[in-house]
Amino acid sequence: MRDEKSPAVYIMASRKGGTLYIGVTSSLWNRVATHKNGSVEGFTQSYHVKRLVWYEHHHTMESAIRREKQLKFWKRAWKIQLIESFNPNWGDFHDQIDVEGTLVPLEK
Repeated sequence: MRDEKSPAVYIMASRKGGTLYIGVTSSLWNRVATHKNGSVEGFTQSYHVKRLVWYEHHHTMESAIRREKQLKFWKRAWKIQLIESFNPNWGDFHDQIDVEGTLVPLEK
């Protein structure tokens, strides 16, 4: 586990074009690790949602929560467009998380 404290909104997927999950956390790497190892029962465990496909850091938890709520109301097509604008192959960002707060697109 990493000692990282940076509010973030994230989208996880089961596979390219698969089931999506949107969440918010103050410790992105650790939270994604719990999704990946299936240690928390619930939606992501049931639907095998283990791939971090998009994330966005925020300065405050309040702004991260607002963004999470906004994204949850978006149409699925908009969410897919957001993901593919940074991650066209739906690769897993978990090991590339930039704790400084910038999203670095994966290689195409």
